[in-house]
Amino acid sequence: MDKFIQHTGIVAPVDRVNVDTDAIIPKQFLKRIERSGFGQFLFYEWRFDEEGNVNPEFEPNKPRYEGASVLISRANFGCGSSREHAPWAILDYGYKVVIAPSYADIFFNNCFKNGILPIKLSEEQVEDLFQRTAKYDGYQLSVDLENKKLTDNYGLEITIDIDEHRRQFLLQGLDDIGLTLQHADAITAYEEKRAQGIV
Repeated sequence: MDKFIQHTGIVAPVDRVNVDTDAIIPKQFLKRIERSGFGQFLFYEWRFDEEGNVNPEFEPNKPRYEGASVLISRANFGCGSSREHAPWAILDYGYKVVIAPSYADIFFNNCFKNGILPIKLSEEQVEDLFQRTAKYDGYQLSVDLENKKLTDNYGLEITIDIDEHRRQFLLQGLDDIGLTLQHADAITAYEEKRAQGIV
C-alpha cells in the first residue's frame, strides 16, 4: 500500500445523504477476484443512464470535476452492506480522500485498510466545502496528514481529527498484512522454536 503523507486534488461533490455501498459499486459488478478494475463501475447507476450513456446531470460527470481525487458527500456515507469492493472502486477511480460528516463503521475502517483517507467534518464544515466547490472552478483541497491539516487556496484551514493508530497506518503505507510482516523475524523465530518443541 502506498504511503499517504500529503495530497492535493480537485474536489468532486456527491450531494446526497445515505450513499450506500450498492450505489457506490452495484452488486452486478462484484465478479472480479482482484481489487483492481472496479473504478469503471463507481456510482454506475448515477453516472450512466439506462442506455449506458454518461448522465450529464450527475455532478461529478461535469467537465470541471475531471481528474478529481477528493470526494465530498453528506452524512452516513458508505452505509448498507459491508462489501470491501466499495473502497476498492473509489480508489481505483482515482479518489484518495473522502470527506463527509459521518460514515458507516465498516466502510470507514475499510478505507484505512485500502489507503483512502476518510475525513469526518461537521455538517457546517462540509456545507462550506460544497459552497466552495460550487463557487470556484477546479476547486482543490490539500491534505497534510503529518500535520493533520486540511487547507485550500482561499484561506481555509481545518485541523483533522483522526485516530493516531490509523494515521500511522496511512503515513507508513501499512495494511494489516504489512503490519504483521513488520514482525516477520520474530514470527519465524517462534515457528522454528515451536517446530523443535521448545515452546
